[in-house]
Amino acid sequence: MQRNGLWVDAILVVMVLIWGVNYSVIKRAFDEIPPQPYNAVRTLIASVVFLIAMRAAARAARSGRTVSRIFYTDARPTTSDKWRLLVLGLIGQFLYQICFVGGVNGTSVSNSALIIGATPVVIAIASALLGRERITRLHWMGAATSAFGIYLVVGHGADFGGAHIRGDLLVMASVSCWAVYSMGAADLIERHSPLYVTGMTFTIGAVPYTLFALPALARLDWAALSAYVYVSVVLSALLALVLCYLIWYTAIQAIGVARTSLYSNLVPVAAMAVAAVWLNEPITWIKVAGATAVLSGLWLTRLGRQMRSTT
Repeated sequence: MQRNGLWVDAILVVMVLIWGVNYSVIKRAFDEIPPQPYNAVRTLIASVVFLIAMRAAARAARSGRTVSRIFYTDARPTTSDKWRLLVLGLIGQFLYQICFVGGVNGTSVSNSALIIGATPVVIAIASALLGRERITRLHWMGAATSAFGIYLVVGHGADFGGAHIRGDLLVMASVSCWAVYSMGAADLIERHSPLYVTGMTFTIGAVPYTLFALPALARLDWAALSAYVYVSVVLSALLALVLCYLIWYTAIQAIGVARTSLYSNLVPVAAMAVAAVWLNEPITWIKVAGATAVLSGLWLTRLGRQMRSTT
């Protein structure tokens, strides 16, 4: 059991590193290619891989082989499920991807990573406001601490209309989209496999996203792009989207949501460290303080949930 736990910890560290590196990878690619067509290709690649994986899992299950619930269940989607998948695909993939890549392109890697690092706090507050979860004092303390950390990185010394403010706001919008997607998918994942829910929403979101990016795709001089763009878009799709999602859900099955979620808090730190080395983005004491505040806030939020579950 201990060896299995250590193995899961190891693959979660790999996930953190991949997601941390991914910010700098796509930021570097945006020097040659606009963000939306780049991400359209990345999303399409991930959607195709997810669909192939879903089909393979279904075939394996129907042939009598044992397939993890992460990859397949025999539940059939109801009409309500189909409508929910459609809405989640449009919000959690289509709108999210537009805001995310536009935000990363318009702000620094450090800013975008830290803002997204506060996603668990946003989800906790939204769940409380919708009556799904009673928020504790530690939840509020965590939310306030993380908000202060975001202010240190994003708002301190900046005025609206500054160089990064549009990108920061787009990343904040992407956090809202992801919160809606996460809460909306929770019920579906209870009956359907995470692979199915993720694959379907990816595919649904990829269709309008491709149409949205089609004019930019048509204008691109593909022959003028360097090999880096082609390699990075494939690796980002396979690693940051497909592989990391599978690692995430495998870890949840093995060690539970609480312990797995702690690793997402390390992504902003990894992203800032990679950006400092690769993109020469300065890490000032304000960003260090902001990162510390965001991570402290997330820890307080998690602690509040753990204390509530034991009472």
